Amino acid sequence: MKYMLLIYNDPAREPEFGTAAFDEMMKGFMDANEQMKAEGVLLDGEGLKGVETATSLRVRGGKVETMDGPFAETREHLGGYYVIDVPGLDEALKYAELVPSAHFGTVELRPLMDYNPGG
Repeated sequence: MKYMLLIYNDPAREPEFGTAAFDEMMKGFMDANEQMKAEGVLLDGEGLKGVETATSLRVRGGKVETMDGPFAETREHLGGYYVIDVPGLDEALKYAELVPSAHFGTVELRPLMDYNPGG
């Protein structure tokens, strides 16, 4: 089963760039990447640029509306993701624990829909 691990961080709680704590966090991400690759479960993953670079789109009454920034108002920002392929939720949770942001933010796990079975 494929899962997306959505990584949310509160920038106020994230280690500051240029500090030992930041370097330790980044090493944790690299270690998680390497472990997931070595165990053959990592399909994709990447960090996202800051919320100030986001554009949101919606269609209302047949008209397209675009807005700068993310749609949701929250302290935690979506900062990146992994897509993994594992037997089930228990295994997905094991890999989500590897994500350093779990210590100061949130990692949301979502099974992916399969609209193309066998294809």
